[in-house]
Amino acid sequence: MVGIILGSDSDLPKVQNCFSILEDFGINFELIISSAHRTPGQTREWAASARKRGIKAIIAAAGGAAHLPGVVASHTTLPVIGVPVETQIGGGVDSILSIIQMPAGIPVAAVSAGKAGGANAALFAVEILAVYDESLAVKLSDYRKKEEQKIAAKNESIASVGYKKYIEQLEESK
Repeated sequence: MVGIILGSDSDLPKVQNCFSILEDFGINFELIISSAHRTPGQTREWAASARKRGIKAIIAAAGGAAHLPGVVASHTTLPVIGVPVETQIGGGVDSILSIIQMPAGIPVAAVSAGKAGGANAALFAVEILAVYDESLAVKLSDYRKKEEQKIAAKNESIASVGYKKYIEQLEESK
């Protein structure tokens, strides 16, 4: 099981790719909204008791000062994946810098900001779990093959209709 902690409910749509990918892999997850600043006791208790609840990896999404992943990591020995959430002030760069500047001793992995960050966090959690679960390793390999096939199909489309027509089709589908 994966634990997912978000600093605010406004982060839900920003990382929703995370949920759908975990569901696609058949991985159960626990989701909680808890702030490193506004609900520090709840955050501490949730992180400290995660292992007892069967959680194997934690995804922590936060924006701005983005203390949440580091605070969570300081209360557990489980791997923590930090997802920097885009902000209006720094566009997510502020969040990225906050997460990647963890001092030595309490590591936090960091993924990209934006919607890709939620997806990458989920896939990284799948990789962590797949170390000990061969069926997940197979599913992950299959997922990557499907991603390769999607790119190959796009290249075939570009070759058959030309890049200008392909761009037009992309614009029309938006």
